[in-house]
Amino acid sequence: MVAEVVELLRTAEVVVDMTVGAGGHAAALLEAGVHDVVGVDRDPAALTRAEAALAAYGDRARFVRARFSEVDEGIVGGTVGGVLFDLGVSSMQLDEGDRGFSFRTDGPLDMRMAGAADDEPSARDLVNELSEGELADLLYHYGDERRSRRIAAAIVRRRPIETTDELAGVIVSAVGRRPGGPHPARRSFQALRIAVNRELEELTASLPHAAGLLDPGGRVVVISYHSLEDGAVKRSFRDDGRLQVLTRKPVTPTDAERAENPRARSAKLRAAERIEDAA
Repeated sequence: MVAEVVELLRTAEVVVDMTVGAGGHAAALLEAGVHDVVGVDRDPAALTRAEAALAAYGDRARFVRARFSEVDEGIVGGTVGGVLFDLGVSSMQLDEGDRGFSFRTDGPLDMRMAGAADDEPSARDLVNELSEGELADLLYHYGDERRSRRIAAAIVRRRPIETTDELAGVIVSAVGRRPGGPHPARRSFQALRIAVNRELEELTASLPHAAGLLDPGGRVVVISYHSLEDGAVKRSFRDDGRLQVLTRKPVTPTDAERAENPRARSAKLRAAERIEDAA
């Protein structure tokens, strides 16, 4: 949803891209007239890619390795005209088997955004150490997985599980696979990734901080891919007295964008603006 992001943020002097990834949104904003972009990511590999992709913009692009909840005026260098969140996992992370995010590519069952640099429990730790009930609740809450209890029971019977292929195979054996339908491991992998990286906690903590970073008239834009994320954004925007909501309903991708990028099919964009006379 690059065009929508650019339209909302193009007049900002400085934008903080909280999920800079490969630098796609950042490059589009710089091309559209934004003077400086501060690219933030907790994944050091993503920052390396973004620095290479945005090298032509020189010191107009700065980079910071941090979690959402760690970003403040001290890290950014003051207040800004825009803050962008593009949540979830990037295509590059999904395509790198050794990161352990994807049920389609074999690799170690990791899923930590910062990889070995992150001392948080990995997906392997959760899969092999949680009780059956805790695992079922995690899959249901974070993945909307209605067959969570059946999947959790199968996982516990087959433990230890070390790789993404092993886990995907256990899930398929537990619930079957419908020809032509989505992979049955999709929701479980999503749930584990969200839990491993504490994504909802990080988002909820950082949204008020983002509003506080904005100059009067500055905007915060969030693209989410999960109903829990979208709900957290909606509530935070609604309840923050410093913000005026710009999107009464979430903006969704066009049919053309869905066709070009199927991974964007569930995207929802919400935006809000810092009230001019906010205290």
